[in-house]
Amino acid sequence: MFRKKATWLSALFVWLMFAAGAGHALGGDTGPTGQLQLFHNGGTGSCDGCHIIHPQGGIGNQTAAASQYMLLGSDPGSTCLMCHQKAGLVGPTGYFISTPANEMPAGIPPKQLTPGGDFGWLNKNYPHDSGYTHGHDIVAADYGYDPSPIYLYAPGGAFPSGSLTCTSCHDPHGTYRRNVDGTITTEGPKICASGSYDTSADPTTDCPVGVYRLLGGAGYQPDGASKPFMANSPAAVAPSVYNRSESLTQTRVAYGSGMSEWCANCHTSYLSPKQSHPAGDDVKLRNLAKNYNMYSGSGDDQGSEAASFLSLVPFEEGTADYAVLKSHAKNDDSYLRGPDGSANVMCLTCHRAHASGWIYGLRFTASQTVITASQEGKTVWPGIDTTGDPLGRTSAETSRAYYDMPASKFSRFQHSLCNKCHIQD
Repeated sequence: MFRKKATWLSALFVWLMFAAGAGHALGGDTGPTGQLQLFHNGGTGSCDGCHIIHPQGGIGNQTAAASQYMLLGSDPGSTCLMCHQKAGLVGPTGYFISTPANEMPAGIPPKQLTPGGDFGWLNKNYPHDSGYTHGHDIVAADYGYDPSPIYLYAPGGAFPSGSLTCTSCHDPHGTYRRNVDGTITTEGPKICASGSYDTSADPTTDCPVGVYRLLGGAGYQPDGASKPFMANSPAAVAPSVYNRSESLTQTRVAYGSGMSEWCANCHTSYLSPKQSHPAGDDVKLRNLAKNYNMYSGSGDDQGSEAASFLSLVPFEEGTADYAVLKSHAKNDDSYLRGPDGSANVMCLTCHRAHASGWIYGLRFTASQTVITASQEGKTVWPGIDTTGDPLGRTSAETSRAYYDMPASKFSRFQHSLCNKCHIQD
């Protein structure tokens, strides 16, 4: 299932980093939830967490770019996965975003459930969809991730897939900061904390916070890009515990504004309604908000705005007010209010930022008219081991692609979740 084999040399460096305590430079810090605080914490992490400070003759397996930056991994993506992928994890854990390919034999899904998705889905191939179509095909040679042979450039844009890596989207040095007046800059007082979470500190005059997920903002130019980004990082807030099963309660990221505009830094033409599904800050739901709020499942349009939110079909609230967004970022179902007419569709309404269990990185399959099945009178996820059209997946893989939400949450013979906005049945 590997698309490339990890090199023993990079594995050795990973071991040495953690044995020396340099892997995350955390010092044992824990947050209110008991999770280790992130290495970057809104800004630049420890230099030796990613770079060889005094290289002795270089590393033989490095690419030219990695050698130029004296990276510990053979490329930027591999350097990131030294910390963001770990072997032997039982389930979704902390900041991990990738499951090793050898831990996903046929029929077994990836383990991580971050809102962005597990890159491990890129290594899952099915009869009708290659793993290369399951999301952003990052380049991380040490961990079996190589460029997409299907998309040579970003769909709707000109960014070359051979250059796509973690740092194509995320600024590894975290130089972008959100200031007390709401502006985003690359200079100013030292960043004091992450700005990504409901528990994050608010910026002050002397203490800006990091932008959402350290995403590169206006002026950021990743390797391979012909021009710098035009749009700043979006306004969004995640709950502090976000990598988790949604079997009992949903994980709600409070998306505020600017996500589609940011995606268009690479997928330029996709903001044109003539090129794709309309999305962006100016694409308001208007009357479709009523559909979203009423729709609870196929044949059930008796829902209410107060409890209609579905993490498989999120939306932007049309605000950059972080006090509001922090109060809406939840993982305990304490805030499930749906959209009003001023909310808008965004790219992440339908897609996951990293990868998913479905073609095109979708949050739900659009390749099936009916997405649930019935077995012994119960609503179940379809699979080659149950009933229904499984698209080559086991029921475990289907369930994981829906973040472990119980199939009983939906109607028997549930139609596509496009109907959450576009009620047809």
